Amino acid sequence: MSRAALPIVMLSEMTNGQEADLFVLLTAKEELTTRDGKPYFRVAFRDHAREVSFPIWNDSAWGADCKQGWQVGNYYKVRAVYRESNYGPQLELRKIRDVTEADQADGFSPNMCRPQTRFSMPEMFDELVSIARERIGDAALRELVVHLLESNRTELLTLPAATHNHHAFVGGWLEHVLSVTRTAVMLADKYDDYYPEMKPRLNKDAATAGAILHDIGKLREIAENPTGAEYTASGNLIGHILQGRDILREGAAGRGIDPDVLLRVEHVIVSHQRLPEWGSPKAPMTPEALLVHYADDLDAKYQMMAAAIAEDTTPGPMTSKKNPLYQKIYRGEK
Repeated sequence: MSRAALPIVMLSEMTNGQEADLFVLLTAKEELTTRDGKPYFRVAFRDHAREVSFPIWNDSAWGADCKQGWQVGNYYKVRAVYRESNYGPQLELRKIRDVTEADQADGFSPNMCRPQTRFSMPEMFDELVSIARERIGDAALRELVVHLLESNRTELLTLPAATHNHHAFVGGWLEHVLSVTRTAVMLADKYDDYYPEMKPRLNKDAATAGAILHDIGKLREIAENPTGAEYTASGNLIGHILQGRDILREGAAGRGIDPDVLLRVEHVIVSHQRLPEWGSPKAPMTPEALLVHYADDLDAKYQMMAAAIAEDTTPGPMTSKKNPLYQKIYRGEK
């Protein structure tokens, strides 16, 4: 007689010794051998907040199934015991099968198995649209920005900001772009007040629109997949900066936007990473582009630092250099 169903829990919520049913994503399956020549697979399963990597020995009960059936990128329902060991978190499998459509009734969603933003994606999207409506005074430019957001809403709700390094998770594009836009708007107000005599004055419409659209090209650069994101062919060959300008120009056609304003927004997009080795063909050469560049750079680097502090397990007050910033970070004495 089969055992009764167990409670379905999140992998990231399991405690040492707990047995439960859970939905997970297979993120890695590597065929290896021990120093003694014993073959095994190193597999990794994850949900949105925890990944567990452990061996499946070829001569074990799961060896043949792992070798012949388990596929990286597939979702599975498993029954397992969670263990904390000297080798890190482990799962002792009791049952495993592919996820089916019927599992949706028990709460399965692909996004539950992928790292994602801490914030509400619909709420972030709505705030970004509201900023465009309220802060861009030029009607033609405002309508263009709102159109580009709303016509791509489905993709932008979940799009990662990158394939790695910063905001590389579900909803990362929204989290990053909204943060950059908030900062750019604040800086535009501040420096327009500081330099009222500048002629022409800082174009706050162009700064706001440029902040919102600076990474719009990632719609064409990045494709989501079960294990994260990957570059498209055009992403590899062209990148998001030039494709962002393409999207802006395509959307602006026939809208009667002032050519100088449009040029300023284009320049924000093409210069926001500042250096050629970072992908920008031009450095910031307008006040609007300068503000957006530093808002963008700060937000990306701050998220990298926060993630490094949260994830690093090096003992002592300093983290290791194994992080996207390639530097040690001081955490303080614990």
